[in-house]
Amino acid sequence: MMHFCTLFDSTYLSRGLIMYESIKQNSNEFHLYIFAFDTLAYEILLKMRLDNTTIISLKEFENQDLLAIKSTRTRAEYCWTSTSSVIDYVLKNFDVPSCTYLDADLFFYDSPIKILNELQNDNTVLITEHGFSKFAKLFEQKRAGRFCVQFITFTNSRASKDILEKWISQCIDWCYARYEDGKFGDQKYLEHWPEEYSNVHVIRHKGGGVAPWNVGQYKFIQDKNKYWGVVNSNNEKFEVIFFHFHFVRIMSNGHVDLGWNRLSNTVIDLFYKPYINKILEKERFIAKAYPRYKTIYADGKPEGIRDTIKYLYKRIAKFNLLKLPAN
Repeated sequence: MMHFCTLFDSTYLSRGLIMYESIKQNSNEFHLYIFAFDTLAYEILLKMRLDNTTIISLKEFENQDLLAIKSTRTRAEYCWTSTSSVIDYVLKNFDVPSCTYLDADLFFYDSPIKILNELQNDNTVLITEHGFSKFAKLFEQKRAGRFCVQFITFTNSRASKDILEKWISQCIDWCYARYEDGKFGDQKYLEHWPEEYSNVHVIRHKGGGVAPWNVGQYKFIQDKNKYWGVVNSNNEKFEVIFFHFHFVRIMSNGHVDLGWNRLSNTVIDLFYKPYINKILEKERFIAKAYPRYKTIYADGKPEGIRDTIKYLYKRIAKFNLLKLPAN
């Protein structure tokens, strides 16, 4: 049995549900603990009665340490701050041998057990690398770090919980959306774990963590119901286990912004377009079933000269901008 946890509020509800459904499509042997980060998400999730889930409200989850710093963090920063505490809450309150945190904007194309099976012997913590493409590495690795808090596992062992407790303390102390003194959000704290701790395992499977910042080094093909990546340098073939759809913004102007990493037409056609259609379908379903729910679109308005220049470039070059399909 695989035990997962995730957190999201109503603005990410459709993505969190899509992520859950993708796991369910690939495995029945799992349980997902969903931490609802606002009242609307909590109420809707309870009414949906999803199989293999436990829904946890902020009131149940938040402790004095989190509440003390909550007003000092943005919504996103508070989610990052809470990630380590979410894992800890599951390990302390439910009888599980391990818990894997999942970002809500992941989508699984195969069973995550193929990644979790790497956690063997004395390894009790599992982390994933960004695996940046060469171009992305130049601009992102120093700031964002080697590792990505997208899929991270801790066991209920003392050695694992020691690392988790230290990470919780660090995130309470400092967790912001900026690079400062070698820190960035919650994930730069992971930078030296493999050297500091003998029980930390870095995922070897390249299919565990396909994302916009690393797709440039791969070719992709679809064979029946399987998605495969091929490493450009040596033609090594691997199954895509999950894709991290970071920075997919549905805009009020009828477009979808896919961010700044260069994406091939194959990647857009194989992964992004089907995922965007799933978001739109799920948004329509939730809005129809739960009248209080309203889809929130990004306005795309730039802030400052730098953002304005980038915005104009995207519009003129049509870089990573997709037109929304008609309803």
